[in-house]
Amino acid sequence: MRRLVSCVLLFSSFALASGCATYTQDLERARSHYEANRFEQALALFRVLENDQDSFSVPERAQYAYLRGMTDYRLADLAPQGTGVSDPRKGYRDNARHWLGLAAAIEKQAAGGITSEQKNRLTETLADLNRDVYGGAEALPEGGAAPDASKPDAPASPEEPPSEPSAPTL
Repeated sequence: MRRLVSCVLLFSSFALASGCATYTQDLERARSHYEANRFEQALALFRVLENDQDSFSVPERAQYAYLRGMTDYRLADLAPQGTGVSDPRKGYRDNARHWLGLAAAIEKQAAGGITSEQKNRLTETLADLNRDVYGGAEALPEGGAAPDASKPDAPASPEEPPSEPSAPTL
């Protein structure tokens, strides 16, 4: 009986180890599809792997999110222009922004999953995608912060002091 139990445990440990290797192999296959500009095939593999991300190491999660986001970004350029709600380009760009933001967050928390070249591309691509959401980012003051609404505006001209509110008459 002990021998049977030990055989079952041994077999299950091999099954678990090969299962994790399969996820890593699938990620590598998806990466090779991405690098060969076969974005549809890469996206299909990424979608299959999405529910199994917890099987990846932290660097592999960063790679998954980066490659998934860049795949959606590339597909946005290839998709036909739609109208309104049914615009596939917007859907791909929204998904790309989500996954690339996740990749940046994972990389910030535990550096080492994304190369410096990928980080540069990630930063540039996120800036492009953020313009879709925030628009007019170039009009923001230095540092990218919005103007402080709690501070009063400056007077229109230096000669005109700001007007004081008049006291109510009784």
